[in-house]
Amino acid sequence: MLKNSLRFLLFFSLLLTVGCAKRGNITGGDKDTIAPVLTASFPKNLSTNFTAKEIVLNFDEYVKLKNINKQLIVSPPLKYQPEILPTNASKKITIKIKDTLQPNTTYSLNFGQSIEDNNEGNPYSQFKYVFSTGSHIDSLKLNVKVKDALEKKTDNFVSVMLYEINEKYNDSTIYKETPRYITNTLDSLQIVTIDNIKAGKYLLVALKDNGNNKYNPKSDKIGFQKQYITIPNDTIFEVEMFKEVLPFKALKPSQASGNRILVGYEGKPKGAKVSVKNGETEIPSIVTQFPKKDSIQVWFKPMKADSLLVSVEKENFKKEFWTKIKNQKNDSLKISAVFKAGMPLRERYVLDSSTPLVSFDKTKISIINKDSVAVNFTTEYDEFEQKLFLDFKLEPSEKYIINALPGAMTDFFDNVNDTLSYKLSTRNVTDYGNLRVTLKNVNRYPVILQLTDKDGKIKATAITENNPIVEFFALEPSKFTLRAIYDDNKNSVWDTGNFLEKRQSEEVIYLQEEFPINANWDWEQDFDLGIKN
Repeated sequence: MLKNSLRFLLFFSLLLTVGCAKRGNITGGDKDTIAPVLTASFPKNLSTNFTAKEIVLNFDEYVKLKNINKQLIVSPPLKYQPEILPTNASKKITIKIKDTLQPNTTYSLNFGQSIEDNNEGNPYSQFKYVFSTGSHIDSLKLNVKVKDALEKKTDNFVSVMLYEINEKYNDSTIYKETPRYITNTLDSLQIVTIDNIKAGKYLLVALKDNGNNKYNPKSDKIGFQKQYITIPNDTIFEVEMFKEVLPFKALKPSQASGNRILVGYEGKPKGAKVSVKNGETEIPSIVTQFPKKDSIQVWFKPMKADSLLVSVEKENFKKEFWTKIKNQKNDSLKISAVFKAGMPLRERYVLDSSTPLVSFDKTKISIINKDSVAVNFTTEYDEFEQKLFLDFKLEPSEKYIINALPGAMTDFFDNVNDTLSYKLSTRNVTDYGNLRVTLKNVNRYPVILQLTDKDGKIKATAITENNPIVEFFALEPSKFTLRAIYDDNKNSVWDTGNFLEKRQSEEVIYLQEEFPINANWDWEQDFDLGIKN
């Protein structure tokens, strides 16, 4: 009896110990991954003859709104956005309509990813509330693919719009009016669907804008279909986004120093004619680019004057500005070298000048290699960019000394350089790789071929007039991709489009996959231009 009692106590103690251990391993169960469920809506979704000023949505659990201002798409757009309440977690969402609704019109409120359950953040994805102020719901739709005309990566939150072609439409409509229908790519979509469209003829436009659904060429990117679209249509249309180059326009100048005026601009400034006058006397001046700013620098010989008349002219623009002149310090001549150690073999040696140069004495400039042998070179000066190029053959694993005696360079103000000496080295050829590209299915020439890095920065450019074989030498090791540009106007640069001229950007084709360039390696790459992105 005693033995059985001891066995019972031992067994009970063991059960108690196991039970305690189990209590320490209890979990919260499986994670909730189920989206909220709409249980009712008032008025009902897909209502016709709609006259309500308030919409109520009821859900089976507490929900919250996330980025509602970005995610909610109302089509057709309303002048005043609806008020969405509450701002905290609730089982009910109330939509208060602040605008006057158009008659016989189907409206769609697409909430995107904005409705989430309160606990786990599971979204009620792409929920739409649709109603009509008329007797029926328009049910036609259009699919649109959005891409960037130049860059491999497309912007997010691009508005895709349809403008109805009727007696009120003209080319200025997209600048002044909101579209008939709209959707948005939000933060991830490339192919979008515009729903609840009525049959008709439309202009298809895509805008990366500030949210007012009107085109502002100064700040917005645009893409459009040149031909009007007839609905119904089951085609997946494509629009390519680009930033227009604005017509040249000079802005009010301001004094930057005792011998320099800054003039802001829109468009492309190169080639603008600028004159500076003190009374009736024209003052000698030079125009250069202000680095990394949308301004040009107008350099003038210092003089005593209360104000100067600055005249700017280019193409269809011509304007005069009076600029007050104060007693300020003059800019002085400084020369700086862009490259020092480890200069890439593909680059040109360049010196930057802080003031514009006007003359050079090549006999006072020398380039010596590590064996103290003089190296032949030529010079080229880019006045607009204020860059002096010294062109010579860069040898691998070499060291150079560039010397400039006083007076080798003279600037616009008759200042000359002091003694200058720069050291330069290059790396071994085995530190670089080479690339041989074979183009296939080329439709036309010339073709601009650009090698870009993962951030889209151009690392090398080549232009081929008729040869499908293009070679790039001495590339620094990295991962690259290729893009080809059909240079239709043969100006050696990519040209953007223009809406009013109904002109698309020059065609760009990307090699979709990245490829490596390794040190001391030759890489061969086929590039089929017949494969569209």
